[in-house]
Amino acid sequence: MTEQHEAPGGVSGKALQRDIPQATVTRLATYLRVLAGLADEGVAIVSSEELAVAAGVNSAKLRKDLSFLGPNGVRGVGYDVAKLRTRIEDVLGLSQGHRVVLIGAGNLGRALVGYGGFGVRGFTVAGIFDNDPAVIGQSYAGLVVRDIEQLSAQIPALAPTIAVLAVPDEAAQDVCDRLVAAGLPSILSFAPCELRAPAHVEVRRVDLAMELQMLSFDAARNDAPALPEVAQAGSGRIARRVPPQNHPALTHPAPVEPARARPQRRTAPHTVTPHTATEPSTKGSVITP
Repeated sequence: MTEQHEAPGGVSGKALQRDIPQATVTRLATYLRVLAGLADEGVAIVSSEELAVAAGVNSAKLRKDLSFLGPNGVRGVGYDVAKLRTRIEDVLGLSQGHRVVLIGAGNLGRALVGYGGFGVRGFTVAGIFDNDPAVIGQSYAGLVVRDIEQLSAQIPALAPTIAVLAVPDEAAQDVCDRLVAAGLPSILSFAPCELRAPAHVEVRRVDLAMELQMLSFDAARNDAPALPEVAQAGSGRIARRVPPQNHPALTHPAPVEPARARPQRRTAPHTVTPHTATEPSTKGSVITP
């Protein structure tokens, strides 16, 4: 908990945004979700370890992420939940809230407009549009579906800052062009296709099928049997710990001639080396005296 709530030198959240890595921004959104839950539970102070565990990161990474926000906590005390939450909201640009227009009143669009979590996180769905005569004029979550042809005319009154696309692939680019022409600065698309937009327009894509494929890969990787530690004859596979074929242990040198078959020079008993007992019994091994 600290009385300092702004960044050093009174720098605002907007000034800090340019210096925060994208990966940190993603985690800040996670910290904000956790802090909102803690606030709902009446928690006033949270330690970095507790917040890190709840967010699924280690405490060192959490402290580094929060360092981009300026001083926010006191060593040995923790973070003021309300103040840290407000600080992250400021940096993420949520302090003033956002108005959202939804394009597409199909199953996905109706599910999104009916989701109550947007409002508590600073997002207000201001309008919903579609081109299907069967749904135009219908009301969902208190919003009447408007004709997509009215989009440009309705934008000034709705004053949205973000548009969400829940339309089929073949319609996504046309709708994107309409939104760009209407002056929308940020677009979130649930269509898996890539959208072309000017550099000043931020476009993010949510590909649910791709996310499912990543989960499928993780599940397949976790279920894959581990490679055997020792190679089995005739298996046709080389285990991880089997040395390469040019390793001395895999070579087949000529048998060692017995010592009695070699002509040796007679020496006095006292000249026998004291390391005789440690000499290797087979070729291919190296033992340091």
